[in-house]
Amino acid sequence: MRLRKELDEMQERDILLIAKISDALAHPARIKIFRYIMEANKARTQVCNKDLVNHFDYSQATISQHVAKLKAAGLVQVKKVDRFSYYYVHLGVLNDYLTATKKFENME
Repeated sequence: MRLRKELDEMQERDILLIAKISDALAHPARIKIFRYIMEANKARTQVCNKDLVNHFDYSQATISQHVAKLKAAGLVQVKKVDRFSYYYVHLGVLNDYLTATKKFENME
């Protein structure tokens, strides 16, 4: 019986992860921002709030709200250097999300 309980707890963690990340990516603007940060990170380019405001047609306040949602979900990490905050995609969380969604397909 213990094995079944461990499996249920693991499935529960996966379900909660899927819900948290899906919620963070539920807005088209957040997907675009996340993708922009990811592409910039691949090119080894730093991204700060100013870059996001210049790239997207959103106010600074709107950008900050969307980034806060991505940070809360663990998808984006922030590194502060002096008075600037630089954004980095947390690929481990994204990978965990993708793995959990694949497992979710096979849950019974």
